[in-house]
Amino acid sequence: MAVKDPNCGYCMRDEHLDAFGIFICELSVSSLILFREQSHPGRCIVAYKDHVSEIVDISDAERDAFFADVARAAKAIHAAFHPDKINYGAYGDTGCHLHMHLVPKYRDGFEWGGVFAMNPGRTSLTDDEYAAMIEKIRANL
Repeated sequence: MAVKDPNCGYCMRDEHLDAFGIFICELSVSSLILFREQSHPGRCIVAYKDHVSEIVDISDAERDAFFADVARAAKAIHAAFHPDKINYGAYGDTGCHLHMHLVPKYRDGFEWGGVFAMNPGRTSLTDDEYAAMIEKIRANL
């Protein structure tokens, strides 16, 4: 039985998620989400299907499938946006839902050579621009 938290945006895909992300699609054991703050064009989140806190809370097979989803998303981001590097971050001290940030970095772009800011608040897009990004990612999955 899937474990869900009614206050978690990753679980409920409601206004909690809308505050920071846009659902793109289901992957094998996770969801792919476009991060609304796009200072790093193509930034996404891969969120595990169940409300678990730690990578050690899932089986080895589930972990392998989760990282396969992360790799699949990263390949799509590389194909769609051609970053020079993707940074991967797993945070969530308060949210406690297993997820991975995929942050494309560009040599001539914001924060190249440094650690990415969680939410720099620099770049928001129009609904049409978000939709175009999502289509580019979906086309490369």
